[in-house]
Amino acid sequence: MTRSVTHASFTITRHWKASPARVFAAFADQQKKDLWFGGGAEWTPVSRSFDFREGGKEHAAGRWKSGVVSKFDCIYLDIVPNQRIIYSYVMHLDDRKISVSQQAIELHADGEGTKFVLTEYGDYLDGYDDAGSREHGTNFLMDALEKSLGN
Repeated sequence: MTRSVTHASFTITRHWKASPARVFAAFADQQKKDLWFGGGAEWTPVSRSFDFREGGKEHAAGRWKSGVVSKFDCIYLDIVPNQRIIYSYVMHLDDRKISVSQQAIELHADGEGTKFVLTEYGDYLDGYDDAGSREHGTNFLMDALEKSLGN
């Protein structure tokens, strides 16, 4: 097998009516995160663990209607309540590791709401062609998060 790495990054900015504390809680509390984090109706959860703290790990795996199992495994590197979350994560499709990424989430008070800025740096492995699907999928998750916040 030929080994390779392709690098990509993207930034997503949103403005929400919810306070930074409410947005932060949507990441920090498993029950609140489970309302929006996943593949929607196309995805059935298979396994889940959640330890939101610096050095803590999170795992989510689910089966898509196609039968493919996607796995998300992250470690939280930096957490500043109501302001910042930085983590690194690995994605698998079935047993194939497809990427290693770092994501920084910034929460800024903006009037009575929040300016949300998410920046991701991704390394796509061994010929995996992301073709923008990670950014598309992250926007899908941010739409679900926005809905869970009641915006």
